[in-house]
Formats: sequence, structure tokens, C-alpha cells
Amino acid sequence: MDFGTKRQLILKGKMPKVILTIAAPIMLNNFIQTIYNLADTYWVSNMLGTSEVAAMTLVFPVIFLTLSLGMGINVAGTALISQHTGAQQKKEASKVASQMFAFTLILAVTLSIIGFFATPYIIKAMGGKGDVLKYSTQYLQIMFWEIPGIFMFFVYNSIKQGQGDTLTPMLYNVCGVVLNIILDPFFIERFGIKGAALATIFSRTIFVIIAVYTLFANRNSGIYLRLKEIKIQKDILLKIIKIGFPATIGQSASALGFIILNAFVISYGDQTLAAFGIGNRINSLVLMPVMGIGSALATIIGQNLGANNLERVKLAFITSIKLSTLFMVVGGIILSLSSKHVVGVFIKNDPEVFALSNQYLRIISTSLPLMGFFQVFIGTFQGSGHTIFAMIMDMGRLWGLRIPLILLFRKFASWGPSGVWYAMLLSNAIICVVGLFIYLSNVWQKKVITDNVVAS
Repeated sequence: MDFGTKRQLILKGKMPKVILTIAAPIMLNNFIQTIYNLADTYWVSNMLGTSEVAAMTLVFPVIFLTLSLGMGINVAGTALISQHTGAQQKKEASKVASQMFAFTLILAVTLSIIGFFATPYIIKAMGGKGDVLKYSTQYLQIMFWEIPGIFMFFVYNSIKQGQGDTLTPMLYNVCGVVLNIILDPFFIERFGIKGAALATIFSRTIFVIIAVYTLFANRNSGIYLRLKEIKIQKDILLKIIKIGFPATIGQSASALGFIILNAFVISYGDQTLAAFGIGNRINSLVLMPVMGIGSALATIIGQNLGANNLERVKLAFITSIKLSTLFMVVGGIILSLSSKHVVGVFIKNDPEVFALSNQYLRIISTSLPLMGFFQVFIGTFQGSGHTIFAMIMDMGRLWGLRIPLILLFRKFASWGPSGVWYAMLLSNAIICVVGLFIYLSNVWQKKVITDNVVAS
């Protein structure tokens, strides 16, 4: 489907078809990514041990915190490019893409260097000790060198998704993930936990280079880049930062909150942290459809706002809520009934980790419809360019609700690790009420581009 056809589908097609057409590649991409995470956990768990799984779980929020800096630029780029596309302002969209590329490359290299040298201090500050400290440091130092590749793919994905093309980024990412899954056991056998990180960097970087090359080489694919235009233009960059900064703060605060959350979890022991990591990876598989819908909704909201089609924007929101609820109710039932069998695939020789993982999944499965609502709200606010509301939801869920609830339950209840799981469930419920109030206020409906730009 070419650039013009995709735009017409988003602006005029039947809404369920539009959402599922845009979301399907994202869902598949999320599925493959989750399969990779599960495979990574499977090989590390079975070839190495609990300490190595706990080490990966401990450092994941650090990686997410670093990536959140690039995610903000990605969110801003998708919002601006989708709205320019809806308004038929192709030249302005290309300028946004060029600024994203230049700024992101500088930012990524800087973060990789800082992160590599700061890793031991970060792990110690998080409470890592003994084997967990050793393995976490080995894994994270290598993973920091993946940042430039990931950030460049954020740029590629933002440019393509803003135009409504979610298929091409998915294909490149799937190729990288499949290669990663193939290489994992060989690299882990040779290098231990370092091998899991090396396999990730090697397999993904190859396809990132190919993807970025197409942005310069293929000038018949809508928006493309020119090398001579890759230079900082202050006015455009400031607009990207203005929109992206709240998203970055929200994502960063969320990641930092998960670091604190992991610190609470590890206080109950390595087995509890390992169970938490395994449970989250299994849960992310069930969340795949609503994450795809939320990402697709950002593009649909952006293009229709750019085309001044507010009624269609509201239709996209309502349809997404209905689809997300359907997917998550079904997913929650399946997860609750099959949790023991799924956990048994990953845990064979540690009854305590098995029991904790199963308990976590049974509790968290009841809140899956709420996670569907959460993703739809985030997609709506990000697509409109009003990322401050997404930031409020991201930060409020962890810092305003989840962490205080964990402390409250820890002090006044004798639930042990279950108090963390119950705090997660309750925080998801409350923040969705906050999201509903923001949506009903209609303050997010103002688009972030101007109409007086000459279309090209």
C-alpha cells in the first residue's frame, strides 16, 4: 500500500479496519519482540541460572531509562509527521525527520559513552550484590553500546509510522529479532551472560543500518532524508524538543520508578526478582494487541487532527477502547487459566520461583483490561502532540500511586511480595480514571502544527 493510499485509508476508511491494519504489524512486531525476550530468558535461565536471570531483570529498567530519552523524540516525531501528513505538508514533515536524525545521533553516542563507564556505580546504587552485581555489570556495559542502533531505529520507525507505514519497520525489526533468537544459545554458551548482550547488538545493528540507508536511498517512499540537510535547525528542533520533552520525562520517570520497584522486589530475594522478570515477560505477550492499538492510534489521531477531522478522531478513540477491552478480557482469562503451564516452560528446578511467578500472573491478569485503557489514553495524547498528559499518566501511575502503595502495604499489611502485585493492580485502576477525566476535558484536541504552511 503506497503513501497516498495509506493516507486515504486513515482519513476515510472504516475505523475498525484502519486500526487493525495499522496495528497488525505493530502487534506482530511486539509479538516477535516478546518471543525474543522470552527466548532470551529461557536460554539464560536454562543454560546459566537464577542469578543471571535476576541480573537481567535488575538492569532492564536502566536500559529502559536510557531508551526513554530517545522515545521522547520518537513520540514527537510521530505526532508532528502524522499531522503534517494529514495536512499534506510533505516538505515540513521531511524537515522534522532531518532534525530528528541529526539530534538523535549525537544524543545516542553521548549516552553510550556515559553509560558504559557509569554501569558499576549504577548497579551498586540499585542494591546489586555478589553474583547479581557481577552479572548485571557485565550485561549492562555491553548493552549500552546498542543505544545508537536503537535510537536510529526510533527515528526510522517514527518517520514511517507518522506516514501510516507500520509494516516496513516491523519487517526489519523481526529480521533482527529472529537472528537474535538464533544466535542467543551459541553466544551464551561461549560468553555467558555477556553473550546474550553481544547477540542482541550484532543481530539488531545489521538491520538498523539497512533501514536507515533506505531513508536516504529510496526517494519514492514518501518522506526521505538528504545528507546535506542533516544539520541542526533551531526552530524545528525546539518544536520537537517541546513536544518530546514531556514524553521523555514521563518515560524516564516511569523507568526510574521501575528501578525503585525492582529495588523493593529484590529486597524479598533473588528468587522474587527472577519471578517478577519472568512474569513480566509472559504478561507482555498478552499485552501485545493493546500496545499495537495504542501505537496505531497515535498515527490515526495525528493524521485526522492534521486534516481537521475531529469527529473521526473521537471515533478512533471509542473504537480502540472497544477493541482493547475485547482483547484484554480474552487474554486475561487465558493467562489466568494457563499460568502454571506457561511458567513451567521457564522454571523447572526452582519451586519457589515457580510459585511466585504463578502467583504474580494470576493477580496481574485481572487488571489487563485496565492496561488496554491505559494504552489507548497514551496513544491518544501522544498522537495529538499533547504529550504532557501522557507524562502525567506515566509518572502518576508509578510515583504518585504504585510506589506509595507498595510502602503502605509493606508497613501495614503482611502480604510480602504480593503487596507489590496488589499495588500494581490498584495503581492501574486509579490512573485510568485520571486518563478518562483528561480525555473528557477535550483540552488535548488542539493540534500542534499550523495550517498556514504551504503544502508541498
